[in-house]
Parts: sequence; C-alpha cells; structure tokens
Amino acid sequence: MSDSVEVLFERYGPAYRWLVIFTGMSGVIAMVLSATIANVAVPSVMGAFGVGQDQAQWMATAFIATMTAGQLLSAYLIAAFGQRLGFSLLIIVFFVGTMIAVTSTNITVLSIGRMIQGVCAGAVQPLVLVTVFGVFKPDQRGMAMGIFGMAIMLAPGLGPVVGGIAIDHLSWRHIFLIPLPLCLLGFVLGNFFMPEKTDGRKAPPFDFVALGVLVSGLFCILSYIANGHRFGWISNQSLITLLGGCALLSAFVWTQLKAEEPLLDLSLFSNPQFTSAVAVGVVFGAGNFGVSYAVPVFVQTVQGFTATKAGFVLVPAGIMLMCLFSFTGRLADRVPNDLLIMFGLGTFAAGALLMMGADVNTPFWSVVIFVMIGRFGQSLILPAMNASALRSMPPDKLNRASGGINFMRQFGGALGINGLVAFMEQRTLIYSESFAATQTAGNAASRELLQGVTGLLNESGVPEAAHSPGALYYLGQVVQAQANTLGFQDGFLILAVVFILAMIPAYILGKARTTKV
Repeated sequence: MSDSVEVLFERYGPAYRWLVIFTGMSGVIAMVLSATIANVAVPSVMGAFGVGQDQAQWMATAFIATMTAGQLLSAYLIAAFGQRLGFSLLIIVFFVGTMIAVTSTNITVLSIGRMIQGVCAGAVQPLVLVTVFGVFKPDQRGMAMGIFGMAIMLAPGLGPVVGGIAIDHLSWRHIFLIPLPLCLLGFVLGNFFMPEKTDGRKAPPFDFVALGVLVSGLFCILSYIANGHRFGWISNQSLITLLGGCALLSAFVWTQLKAEEPLLDLSLFSNPQFTSAVAVGVVFGAGNFGVSYAVPVFVQTVQGFTATKAGFVLVPAGIMLMCLFSFTGRLADRVPNDLLIMFGLGTFAAGALLMMGADVNTPFWSVVIFVMIGRFGQSLILPAMNASALRSMPPDKLNRASGGINFMRQFGGALGINGLVAFMEQRTLIYSESFAATQTAGNAASRELLQGVTGLLNESGVPEAAHSPGALYYLGQVVQAQANTLGFQDGFLILAVVFILAMIPAYILGKARTTKV
C-alpha cells in the first residue's frame, strides 16, 4: 500500500500536518536561501575568474531566470512521480548543481551550476505549497500558508548574512555548501512524511521545448534590463535582445494557448480572484527581492558596512517574521484577505519611504527598524495572497494554480531586482553628472572643502605636489558618494510608489470575493 495522505494520517495522527510543514520547509529554505546567498560573492568571483561585473552578474541572473521557469515544473513532477519522489529528485538534482558550482573553473560552468540550482529552487516551492495546502483543513489553510510563507521570506533574508560570514572566514566557494545540511535533512524526512503517488495514471507528456523557449525569453528580457544602461537602451544589441525576448515569450504564450497540457494554464486567469492575487504576487515578488538586494548593498556602498554586518541588518526582521507568520496566517482565515493585503502593502510602502530618508549618517538600528516595518507588511501579504488564489480554484486545478501564482511572484522578483538596479544606476549617473557640472571655481562650498583637505594633507606631511590631486580626488569621492545615496533613495521611493499602486488589484480582489459570495 502506498503512503497516501490518508495512510500517513492514520500512522502519525494530527501531528502529521506539522511533520509535512517541517519537512517541506527544510527543502524550501535550503534551496531559496541560494537565491541571495551568492549576491555578496560577486566581487570575489570577479577576482577569481578575471571577469567584469557584466559577466559575474550572470551568477545571480541565471539562478533567478531558471527559478522562475522552474515554478512550472511542479505540476508535472507531482503527476509523474508524486510528492515524495518528486521532492527527493529535486534535492538530488540541486546537490548536483551545487557540486558543479563549487568546483567550477570559469564563469560559464558556475552559471550552469546556478541554473540547475535555480530550476530545483523554483519547482520545490509550489510542490511543497500544494502539499501543505492539501493536508490542512479549509479553516486552517491561511495559518498553513503563513507558516509556509515564513520559509519563502526568511530564506532570502538570511542569504546575505550566511554568505557574508562564509566569505569573510572561508571562501566564496563555501557559500554554495551551506544549504546542503538542510537538503540532507529534507531528503531523509521526505522519504517518511511526503505522500506518495496513489493513482496509476501515467503523467501527461512534458513540453520541454516550451520550457526552453520560456527560459530563453526570460534570459533575453533580464539581459536587456541588466545591460541596457551600459550598451544603450536603444542600441542595436539591446533592441535585438529585447525584441528577441518579447518574441520568445509571445511564442511561449501562443504554445500554451494551444497545448492540451500547458505548463502555465492561462485559463486560470479567467478567474478574477486568482488574477488579482497574481497581480499582487508580482508586486510582492518585486518588492521582496528588491528590498533584500537594495538594503545590504546600500549599507555597504553608502555606509561602509562589511558584508557580514550588512547581512545582519536583515536578521531582526527575519526573526520577527518567524514570530508573526503563524499569527498572520490565522488572520488570513478570519479577516478578508483583500483588507490584509492592502494594509500590508501600505506598511510595506511606509518602510520603503523611511529607507528613502536614510543616508551615511543613519544609525544601524534605524535601518533595522525601517526594514522591520516593511517586513511586517510582507508578513500580512503572503499568506492572504496564497490563500486567496488557491481558495478560488477547484481541487483539480490546485497544482497548476500553485505553480502559476509562484511563477508570477518569482517573475516579479526577477524583474524587480534587475529593474531596480537599472533604475538606481541610471539615477546615480544623472546625479553624478549634475553634481560634477557644479564643481566650478565659483562654488564656494567646494573651494572650502578643497582648502580643508589641502590643509590636512599638509599637516600630515604629504608632499606639496600631491596636495591638489589628492584634494580633487577626495572631492570626486564625495560627489560620487552623494550621487550613490540619492540614487538609492530614488530606488526606495519607486518601490514605495509601486506598493501603493498595487492596492488597486488588491481592491479588485475584494470586489471579486464579494461578487463570488
């Protein structure tokens, strides 16, 4: 007899629900942790392989793109192998990708390893989500979604911390080994507590061609966003990349409309409640990954924090999320989901607006509090969003709905990071050029600064020939630092504006719920 959900409940009793959550979270946290753990290693990889940032950034981009596409593998894995074998296979393949990344000899091999990791990290999330959703009673599913959301939110926040510590004390290669103990734990527990496939039906054929088209299209779009400011947004290279990406994604949509067993079931979007939840999910993904990227980089480049200290900025917010998610999950069972989402978006926007006022003089704990305010809003959004999307679906479409909303949330995250980085770099360049134009002989503040630096150099015994070049270099550093600060502040402002605009689909979600009732 196969270990179906019913058999496992008889064997373990009501505690089985929590065993499934713990098992699933072990795998999800381990794999999603890898999404941000490598961000702090980009400078080290550039030095190790002798490449520029335009190549080293593919270590992150390759993971994000394939993680987004991997969301669509879940329904097929469940149909073909069942939750238990599918979960175990994902952990095994993730281990293979990790070994490729650890032993890589060039940036190409490293990117391949990251791509393999990304596919597994993407597929495991909806697989665990639909499993957890299925073992809880309808009035407990919001709480379950909250606990599951803890894994999704906590892992990206911990990534920079553990990555920074590993780099400071070991090497950049060791960061890829950190998730493996959790993977091993998930693999062992999964063979006891994840349900097995109970039907003898053969899985539908999987369209690997369509998946390849999707991945290629995503790579093109992300490449255009990441490199447009360097090559020119309307240069031939950029336009070819953009048009190629749009054509590939359009071809993917066309194939899905024609397919009998689509990877992304577009018919789900005919449900207004699901579509509204997905729209919120896109913004949520963009904000979650955008903030997780922007805050550590801000405190390193503007405030001069070490990689380890920068990672610790996110730790208190992560601890808060662990305490809040079971509570906010229960709220999702009792409070209209659209109200929770709108309040969460408003709180999220407030945290981003507070970060907009941060600069080099902002204390460490002030930044921590700003991040915690935003994360509190996120703790309200995720369980309500997932519960709203899945509650509107019939049981036979839960697998596809889970994969669909996770895909769109991850797609928003990929666009969010690349779009935010491109926006901030563009704004920083504009500010830098503007400030440089004001550095003339008639600028009294600049003259006073140059005189002060020259005096300090003279008192320090620096040769007179180096006074003027040294003072001008320092002035240039001050100008660039101010431009960086304002560029980041504009980035946090645009995040806040996007969160506020996302209240529109949240309001539509409430209307759809009311209409259905």
